[in-house]
Amino acid sequence: MSTKIEWAMNPDGSRGETWNPITGCSPVSEGCHNCYAKRMARRLAGRCGYPEYPHHFDVTLHPDRLDQPFHWKKPRRIFVCSMSDFWHPAVPLNFQLEMWKVMEKCPQHTFLILTKRPEQMIMLEHIGGVPVYPNTWYGVTVENQRTANERIPSLLQIPAAVRFVSCEPLLAPLDLSRWLGKTMECPIHGRVSARYWTTQKSCGLCMEEMRCSPGEATLLTRNVDLGISWVLVGSEAGPGARPMDEDWVRSIISQCKTAAVPAFYKQKVMNGKKISLPKLDGVQYAGFPQITDRPRGH
Repeated sequence: MSTKIEWAMNPDGSRGETWNPITGCSPVSEGCHNCYAKRMARRLAGRCGYPEYPHHFDVTLHPDRLDQPFHWKKPRRIFVCSMSDFWHPAVPLNFQLEMWKVMEKCPQHTFLILTKRPEQMIMLEHIGGVPVYPNTWYGVTVENQRTANERIPSLLQIPAAVRFVSCEPLLAPLDLSRWLGKTMECPIHGRVSARYWTTQKSCGLCMEEMRCSPGEATLLTRNVDLGISWVLVGSEAGPGARPMDEDWVRSIISQCKTAAVPAFYKQKVMNGKKISLPKLDGVQYAGFPQITDRPRGH
């Protein structure tokens, strides 16, 4: 169904879509405490395919929704599983494969898959590989530095046309700079932004910690890849929303500018009211990664 989610808007400015063959989830970190999807599922309990309360937010499969993207002929951006987590461990692999088949047959659309569980992606990558299509973007949600440190390195191990990070709800200051833009592989720190590499082609983080020699790092500098190519930022909204300091947003956008990575400032709350696409210091940030034209789909 069409969505008002700002970062899922279509290139022409019209509303994008959400696609929810899976609904329901379970909390994994602080960012889950005021989950909008859980609130919506409770309102829909017993209707629209949602289980009756109190099981309204149990992980539930909806095979009847699998073919929805085939009916959207005009190219769209599609937020996959906005009411769940595609990578929830309760989701069977064969059902994920059915969804990937649909994505493959709809190259005109852009599918955005966001998770708080990149460790599930790593498990699949180890046993057979995560499908990589030009129209499928993978992202992780992070709310503070701890979740960024845990989830982003896992995401960077997964091949993807675009890797992105959603800092929503932003609950604390964040330093994303070591993962933004072009990255190189360090034997100690994993993928590290090229700006952290010294003129001797060694990892600056390692040199600071004296954990590996320039020679060790130089052996791997040919392994260059794009890291995080897009960053979304937004405050929590709804009942009990926790505050966000706009200086945290200012810092993240500054990091993105330094790395030439587009940033999207989605929302903030002022006096209890949500403001969509707010300006920061008089400037609106609603950037998207560059995408190429695609052939018509199935």
